[in-house]
Amino acid sequence: MPSEHSVQRLIQLRAESPFELRVRLGRSVADSDVHSALASGELGFIHSFAAGSAADGPGVRVVAFTTGCLWRCLYCHNPDTWTLTNGIPVTLTHALETLRKYRYELKVMSGGFTLSGGEPLMQDRFAVKFLSAARGMGIHTALDTNGYLGERLSDGELDAIDIYVLDIKGWNPARHRRLTGMDIEPVLEFAGRLAQHRKTVWIRFVLVPGLTDNFEDIGNIADFAAGLGVVERVDVLPFHQLGRFKWKTLGLKYGLENTKPPSAGLVRRVCSRFRQTGLITH
Repeated sequence: MPSEHSVQRLIQLRAESPFELRVRLGRSVADSDVHSALASGELGFIHSFAAGSAADGPGVRVVAFTTGCLWRCLYCHNPDTWTLTNGIPVTLTHALETLRKYRYELKVMSGGFTLSGGEPLMQDRFAVKFLSAARGMGIHTALDTNGYLGERLSDGELDAIDIYVLDIKGWNPARHRRLTGMDIEPVLEFAGRLAQHRKTVWIRFVLVPGLTDNFEDIGNIADFAAGLGVVERVDVLPFHQLGRFKWKTLGLKYGLENTKPPSAGLVRRVCSRFRQTGLITH
């Protein structure tokens, strides 16, 4: 496994933008070391850190974006995070040292730390250790996840995270599989488990004209979220094209070339449907 010194000399963890393209930064790590890292959680693969986010949990936050994701969402704006070894190999110690620099500012701004991706639970042992240690520093913690691998977290580990930002991409099983390549059932099961443990949840829903704007699906998601009893807010995120260049650079076929962002009127209608159930939208 790479020494901590060699890992720290790699490319800057903090990116100018979360849309910065990063590839093959962990290619020097042997497959056996990758497997050891995933099992122990002492080494993780991180796309980048971003400071100053106001959209990834309460207050102003530091966000670490991990690499590795099983899903292939048609609108993904960071497809470079799909591949684990595109990320920077970072020891847990170094990741915590990076976060520790922000802890006082985060407290002053009532913020915290969010682990995002990619899908952080692809590196579940690293995610648990990172978030638990951050919480041990007195930093508010959030996990941004699609929930598909939620069964990897024990009940005790669920309680080590302050808030869950859960991405619900759709509702109809066939449309969800077309959109993401994966089934919706494990996501809904994880949401139910969070509700049983009375964990605070924020829901994220990306609104894509012609793809996720089916109002029957939206209504079902709204009713389901409201029924959980733990959803603090719903973020309706308008589709954008900021990640389109990554698909082209990576040689991936991009099917949303001509898709426009949703109109302000459509966004209002979708937010209104969520609000009809008593949910707060942003």
